Amino acid sequence: MPGWVARARRVVTAPFRSLQGRDLALHAAAVTFYAGIAVVPIALLAIWITGLIAGADRVRRLTGHTIAALPDAIGAPQALSALIEAGLQLTPLFALASLLPATLYGEGLRRAFVSLRTPGNEPLVGWRGRLLWLPLMAAAPALLLAMFLALPSTSSLWVRGGWYSVLGVVLSFLAAWIVLTPVVIWVYRYVAPGRPRWLSTILVGSFTAANLSGFLHGFVLFCSLPINLGAPFGGFDEIGGTVAVGLWLYLFHVIVLAGYAATRSASAFQTRRES
Repeated sequence: MPGWVARARRVVTAPFRSLQGRDLALHAAAVTFYAGIAVVPIALLAIWITGLIAGADRVRRLTGHTIAALPDAIGAPQALSALIEAGLQLTPLFALASLLPATLYGEGLRRAFVSLRTPGNEPLVGWRGRLLWLPLMAAAPALLLAMFLALPSTSSLWVRGGWYSVLGVVLSFLAAWIVLTPVVIWVYRYVAPGRPRWLSTILVGSFTAANLSGFLHGFVLFCSLPINLGAPFGGFDEIGGTVAVGLWLYLFHVIVLAGYAATRSASAFQTRRES
């Protein structure tokens, strides 16, 4: 192997050396299990609180263009519309009931981060993850409202076609990137153990958020493809759709965990440089 190839390989793999000997795929699958339980309650709570702050009619109006612009090959517009309507009609009692499964996502992330960082267990790891996830739940309405405010402009560009669609995708990518960046930074800095250095967390967290934004837009593209998702499951389209969403969630968490490993490596490098 030429020397420059070996050096380039070391540079590329250096941020992920902490994952050597760790089963990243298994950890991503475990977080996906927690996310499968938590994702709908999280969305319902965020939409409910956003509706209380901004008004249900305004939320319906802001999301209407996006629902109409989404590809309907696998029923994405109907699913999103039903989710938003269910969130807006949530009662305080049901909101309280949704809080417990919603915090399971923080537990799953914390468990995965601890397992990737140390060979041992952390005391009260589940409750730590749940409690450290709550601030993001509190901030979710503000983040969701910021996204909702950007949706009408980007969605109207999508449906115009041509270069307007390209501009709509770019603006939508930037909006999702801006919203996801503080979420990822909080997850890496506080939900994860070890408190990595701020500069490393901000840089890698922002880069990871950009990758996640692009990945989510890739899922929208996937939804537009005329794929018979029920074919491998005896024609049951609902099962095929559920499996497809689960697969995308799994790949989503592979990116999140790889970003955490890169954050740890960058933080350790920063510490060595300053010592």
